[in-house]
Order: sequence, then structure tokens, then C-alpha cells
Amino acid sequence: MMQQRVSILDGNTFLVCDRSGDVEPSFDFPTGMFSFDTRFLSTWLLTLDGERLHPLSVDDAHSYQTHFFLVPGEPTHYLDAKVSVIRSRSIGGNLVEELTVLNHSGQEMRFNLRLEMGSDFADLFEIKHQRPKKGRTSAVAGENTLRLTYRRDAFHREATVTSSTDAHVDQAGMTWAAVVGPHAEWSTRLTVTPVIHGARGEDVRAITALGAARGPAVIRDEQEELVARAPQLGCDCEPLAGAYQQSLHDLAALRYESITLGVRLLAAGLPWFMTLFGRDSMLTSLQVLPFLPELVPPTIMMLAGLQGYRLDDFRDEEPGKILHELRYGETAGFEEQPHSPYYGAADSTPLFVILLDEYERWTGDAALVKQLETPVRAALHWIDTYGDLLGTGYVWYRSRNPETGLENQCWKDSWDAISYADGRLPGFPRATCEIQGYVYDAKRRGARMARLFWNDPEYADRLDREATGLKERFNRDFWIPEKNYYALALDPDGRHVDSLTSNIGHLLWSGIVDEHRAAAVAEHLLGPRLYSGWGVRTLAVGEGRYNPIGYHVGTVWPFDNAFIAWGLSRYGFREEAGRICETMLAASRFFEGRLPEAFAGYERDLTDYPVQYPTACSPQAWSAGTPLLLLRVLLGLEPQGEHLIIDPMVPEGMGRVELLDIPGRWGRVDALGRSRTPSDDRRRL
Repeated sequence: MMQQRVSILDGNTFLVCDRSGDVEPSFDFPTGMFSFDTRFLSTWLLTLDGERLHPLSVDDAHSYQTHFFLVPGEPTHYLDAKVSVIRSRSIGGNLVEELTVLNHSGQEMRFNLRLEMGSDFADLFEIKHQRPKKGRTSAVAGENTLRLTYRRDAFHREATVTSSTDAHVDQAGMTWAAVVGPHAEWSTRLTVTPVIHGARGEDVRAITALGAARGPAVIRDEQEELVARAPQLGCDCEPLAGAYQQSLHDLAALRYESITLGVRLLAAGLPWFMTLFGRDSMLTSLQVLPFLPELVPPTIMMLAGLQGYRLDDFRDEEPGKILHELRYGETAGFEEQPHSPYYGAADSTPLFVILLDEYERWTGDAALVKQLETPVRAALHWIDTYGDLLGTGYVWYRSRNPETGLENQCWKDSWDAISYADGRLPGFPRATCEIQGYVYDAKRRGARMARLFWNDPEYADRLDREATGLKERFNRDFWIPEKNYYALALDPDGRHVDSLTSNIGHLLWSGIVDEHRAAAVAEHLLGPRLYSGWGVRTLAVGEGRYNPIGYHVGTVWPFDNAFIAWGLSRYGFREEAGRICETMLAASRFFEGRLPEAFAGYERDLTDYPVQYPTACSPQAWSAGTPLLLLRVLLGLEPQGEHLIIDPMVPEGMGRVELLDIPGRWGRVDALGRSRTPSDDRRRL
């Protein structure tokens, strides 16, 4: 049975524990308190008179606060418990926990309350790859204070734990001798402060907003203020209403403040990806644009500011390339991992161009497009030079860093994600199909920006010609006539990597699919091999590496399905798009409105509910963004010049769907969708 865990987070400071609120050292899963890729608490274990406590109930309705209601002893003794303990916990830069012991008897009672404390200061990559520490840890006991310290050369991290009441402190934790009167209570408050020391010994958190202690009320107000700026949804479909609200709150919680620039960015997902990811951040930004467009510029600006400018094999960096992942921890600092930042993604660069253009279409922010002309030109130049490794007019990938770089540099970046139908793995370089679609879209959008904002019609015409040529070549070279679908990729010899995968849905979103082939693509996406009944699988049933619980080889990814639905809608397959929207939202009910990173690809008739993927991130940014993009698809929202096109197609069973006060260049407008069949009706506002 998979162990149930409880998470609270504020930006990229978060804590993962068990249902009792305890944390025990683990290298199987990142349990503990983390901030900026370092685990500041790896042990946080409560006992009462030497006994572990067991949960009666856990209130974890808020991302930043949790309450645990506990009793000592075995479950069979719960009915006779004379004492209970409440752990009230919040996170907001610091971790604050209030311990309350309640005496339910009619006489005074004495208890020894003990909290074991410790930190291994593990880097997330050390946990992921089970690597030993190379520095020294120490613990210094003071008056009601325990200071945990880690040093490795200039790398210096600390966690200070303080108690509001007198405690006996040793190097392994704190003990309280609690005297509790009849039907009375005793409490103490603990504060855990993580400290990130800079190069000159200064506390980086203290000189930025990162170190500011923020209580639950402040965090709640911050999140509610963001959620209040989003359009108001009114609908008859409870799963949609619940998923929409959950998504907005999760996106608010996943914002973190950059340690270098002091801007709020979206972290990709808890627990493994609480940092800036090029691909994830941009795809999430595309999802949220019609709802919270103000979240997008910080991401675009950060990515532009960190755009590659040199050749660096270790980091897979090349001039014009957009980063894949930025890390702040020890392994990046000592160059044991190349993530400072790491550029090993072939799709992030065209996505950068796509996002900027889509942002302007929604907001009319021409100033940002003009400001970022140089980075966009550099990105488009990378596509035609370093991206085209074989000089064939396609973007290929092969890591410059075979030791610690990523093998696969598309969104399916696990080692076995790109395979032939018989399960063999192709050599390198590889050119996956969806990246070519992104490049096509990027060139079209680059041409638009050059024509409208950069006063360069010659460059615009060139990009349009290149996009047209790419579409012609792609539909010739990637199409597999005998299978009637597009290849997953081309191998180094130009042969088809012939697995049937969800990647072909991204081709519809990009617009690179020839019109006469779109119906075949839609049929495969909703066919029994790819479509599970809950969503489109990453790899089709019957392929050599198909595994319904394989990370990229058979699971269902909500974000993937959202972009597939968007692509189907763009090609006029509104009913098929609506089917994906409806079943994906139905799946969200089984995750309490919070769609995870991925879930198993079992057939719906087999389970009647979507099966959890054991190590899925939750919340994850592009999964949180999924209900927003699905809602955009259902209402047919598309910006067109000075107008917003609204063409609702809400499946019959979903009833009324109304989105009020949509922000954009046209002011704030309403989209009123009624349950109906696909229609050619179009309304302009």
C-alpha cells in the first residue's frame, strides 16, 4: 500500500510528512522540509511518554497550513484515550508548528513530550540518486534553541529551531515536561528558520523578501487576492467548478520568489520540481493566459535574461538557447549536476517564441514584444543553426554532456520514452515530431511579430517561407503511410521511429498537420489504443514498451491531454475535444479536484476510477493549469486582433458554463456557454 503523505508549501519552501505529521529520514522519497533544493529538516518525530502518535483526523484543506489530531497508543486503545495532541502547522518562509496536549481526564497529568529533530541537508538530486553527503553536519544545543548546520567549503546552510516554552535541548531534539491540569491543555510553539548563506557569509534570505516570516493569514490573503483577479466561473458541472478553484489556489501556492532577481515565478511541481523549468513554465503560462495574464511576464523576462550566450558542453548551453532547468542546491553549486542553469531541452527555445506572441495576442502588450526582439531573434537563429544538428531543416537533439546531461530533450525526457514500435531505442541525434510542430508555429509567430512590431517585413517573409517549407517537408518525411499516422521521431539515418504516441496531438496544436490528414490523427487519439477512457495515453497499447504505469510509456498526463484537446479544437474536431475535456474533468473528482502530474493508463472499464501513479508530483503547475486550458477549449476562446472569438461547445452532460470578467486587450468580457452540440455560431465582442 502506498504511504499517504501530507504536503504544505509556500512557493518553493515546502514540507512533506506522514499522516501523523512526522518526518523520518528517507532517500526513497523527498520527505522533510525543503527550501531552494536543500532539505533543512530530515527528522521531525513526535512522541508522548515514549509512544508514537496516531492520527484521528488530518485537516489539510489549505496548501500552507495543516492540523493533525493525534492520540498515543495502538488503534484498539483509541476509545479509552485520556489525552490527545493537536499539531497545528503552517509554512511561510519559516515553518511554524504549535503543539497542544489536551488532558481529557479529571485529574492533573504529567507528560514527557519529545520531538526528535535532525537534518541531513540533502540536495534533491542526492535524494533522487541516493548519493552520500560530502560536507559536515553539526548540531549545537542552546537555550530553547537547536542550531543544525552544514558546511562544505563555501557552501553553508543552517536550520534553527526555537521553542516558545522551556525545553531540554540536546543535539538530537527537544523534550518538554508538561504538567496539564484536569480538562486543561498545554502548548508550545516551534519555529524552524532555514538560513541560506551567501558567498560572503550573509544570510541571503534575510536581505531579500525570502526570509520574511509570513503567517497563515498573510499567505491566505495573498492567494485569495490572486484568485480574485481571475474570471469568475459559474457552471452546473461540479467537477469543473471544483477543479477550477483548486487550480487557481495551487497556482497561487506554487509561485516562489527568485533568489537572484526577486521576482515571483511559477515552480513546476512538488516535490521534485520546485524551481523554474523552461518548458513547464512556458506551457503553464500558455494555459493561464486567459485567466491570469500577469503571471506570464516574469517568466518570459527571466528566461530571456538567462538565454544561452556561449558554448558550454557541461550545461548543454548554446547561443540563443532557452534554459531547461535552474537549480540552487549543492550539487549544482559544485557542478556535480549541470543545472546552474541547464539548457538540455530542444523544445524550450521555440516555445519561448510561441509564448511571447500568444501573450501579446491576449494582452496587446506590444512593448514587451519590442523589448524582447533581440532574444526572440536569437532563439529563431538557434533553431536554424545549433538546433539543426544534421542540416536537414529539422531540430534534433543530442546532449553535449553524456555523463550528467539528459538523453531525451523533449517533454518525454525519461531514458526509454522514445522508442520504435518493437521497443528498440533509436540512436542520437533524434528529431521528435512535436518539436518540429513547435518550430513551425514559432516561425509563423516570429513572422507576425517581425511584421507588426519590429518593422522588418523582409525577415517576416523569410520566416513565413521557412515555415511553409518545413510543413511540406514534415508531412512528407514524418508520415507513415502504412500506419496512417505521424512517426514519433526520425532517427539519425532519417528512418521513422514508428511508435504511436500522444505526441501527434501536439502537432494539431501547432498547426503543422496537413488538413487532409487531421481526421486520421484525431481518430488515433480517440481510438482504443491511445484513449483509455480517462484520457490519451502517452504510448499506445500494443507498442513494445507500453506500460500503463510507465512514466512516459503508457500513463495519462493531464497537461498533455489539455494541449491535445486544444489541437483537436483548432482543427475543428470540437466533439472529440469536448470528450477529452469531459473525461479529464471527471478524473479530477477522484483526486479531489487536483489533477496530478500523471496517472495510470489502465482502461476505464477495468478500474472505474483513475489509478494513481506512485511518484507523481502534486500539485504540479501544468497539471494545475490543465482545467484552465480545458475551459478555454470548451468555451472556444481565441484572441483575433482586437476581438475575442467565443465559440462555446459544452458537452450535453456538463450543463451551463459561464466565465465572467475575462481579462485581455479588449477589456474584461464574459463568455456564456450553454450545453449544446457543436455549432458554427461565432460571436465577437
